[in-house]
Amino acid sequence: MSAEESKTEHERKGIGRVLHAIFGCGRVGYAVAKELKARGIEVVIVDKDEKKVELLKDEDFIAFVGDISDPKVITKVRGEGDPEAIFILSNGSEVNKKAAKNVKEVLPQTRLVVRGIEPEDKEDLKELDVDVTLSIRDIAARAAINSLEKVEALRKAKKLIAMIEEIKDKGKLGIIVHDSPDSDAIASALALKEIARHVNVPADILYRGEIGHHINRAFVNILGIEMRRIERVDELKEYEKLALIDATVPGANNPLPPPPEGNVDIIIDHHTTNNKGKVYADFFDVRTDNGATSTIMTRYLQVLDIPVDKVLATALLQGIRTDTSSFKRETYPSDFFAAAFLHEKADKDLLEQIETPPMSTEMLNVVGGAIQHKKIKGSYLITSVGAVANRDAIPQAADYLLNLEGITTAIVIGLCEDMICISGRSKDIRVNIGDAFVRAFGEMGSAGGHATMAAAQLPLGIFKGIKDKDILMQLAEDAVTKRFLSVMKEEKSE
Repeated sequence: MSAEESKTEHERKGIGRVLHAIFGCGRVGYAVAKELKARGIEVVIVDKDEKKVELLKDEDFIAFVGDISDPKVITKVRGEGDPEAIFILSNGSEVNKKAAKNVKEVLPQTRLVVRGIEPEDKEDLKELDVDVTLSIRDIAARAAINSLEKVEALRKAKKLIAMIEEIKDKGKLGIIVHDSPDSDAIASALALKEIARHVNVPADILYRGEIGHHINRAFVNILGIEMRRIERVDELKEYEKLALIDATVPGANNPLPPPPEGNVDIIIDHHTTNNKGKVYADFFDVRTDNGATSTIMTRYLQVLDIPVDKVLATALLQGIRTDTSSFKRETYPSDFFAAAFLHEKADKDLLEQIETPPMSTEMLNVVGGAIQHKKIKGSYLITSVGAVANRDAIPQAADYLLNLEGITTAIVIGLCEDMICISGRSKDIRVNIGDAFVRAFGEMGSAGGHATMAAAQLPLGIFKGIKDKDILMQLAEDAVTKRFLSVMKEEKSE
């Protein structure tokens, strides 16, 4: 045999090429064969229908007639080379299982995809150690649902665009975030600003308080995000429309007056809230099956086909990572899909800089005070930190205290100007702390959250006249503790 003939023989036997086999070439098998061929993968096909085999050969497929349940078929396929994967795709349940058993005995290392026909096939094929069980019905159902979700997302996105376009050449869009905005809120606002820019509508990101958390300050500074600090409510009159992002209740930890005066045009959030019947917005999109508002905004950008640059991708990815605690807390499939899309576009060096800034002395003192004043009731830790200039220190203290041995739930109470601010963290799988906060504090102020994290803001009310801050905090701590423990006792007894 010449060198050239030897080379051709080696290539035919599978050396230097990728070869897959398809057993049973109905509509599903043919669709798979066409897709594999389009990807540059060589395909050998076995089917019992002689006419079909001849047609496949006319399309330059390697094909031959055979009973796929016959072990001899495998020997014939190996004459073309050992396949890296075999797809068993006939519409016969028992035939497919028999063929799979034969392949496993002869080619145990070959990847095996088998079509399941009957409901019990999944368990039977699992026992055969099949790599992938293909259920056409399940795939069709998922495809139908995914298509519907995409249509719904596009419908909402187009409605959002239409609302923003109404103010084109008339004025600006004001995008409001809460008083101490975190990475998720800021990134989501930045995404909405980009959507507005896409239709030539100018927009500003607005907040009232302080960007207190050291990571959030680094986030804004490193990415160069422009934000406007609102001193007076009447400054909002400069804007033709207003959007409230990563929050749902006007006036609750944001510069808007409360309803009905505090109407906004757009509300987008992902938190559970107690605002039912209180919201006034023409566009309302609150999805609690997303771990971050940044996930919702990423979906808008995708369905609207708006380009996402490096800064925006980095911001949104950090927003998702922050609110899901790096995908360890309240994370949904939508968060992973959004993060995968953003990961390719984000600047990894900037992400590292954002996540490792130094902690301020003020933040350290608040965490230290929380530890000093802690009270432990079973697995619950409740503490107060007094008056704080930086309200972001309260949830950070709660995060830290949850790491203490034997603690499943941490509650931190602080005084933020004329509000009692409460932050809760929990790793008790028996309760949903977000729902517990709504039940405990919803009627007293605003409250909401998720299964593992929650927040509430309560007006001082009758305590407003108390000048001694220590007495005020003791009364507030007693009231908060009593209401929270009462709700938790009810929740565990249900």
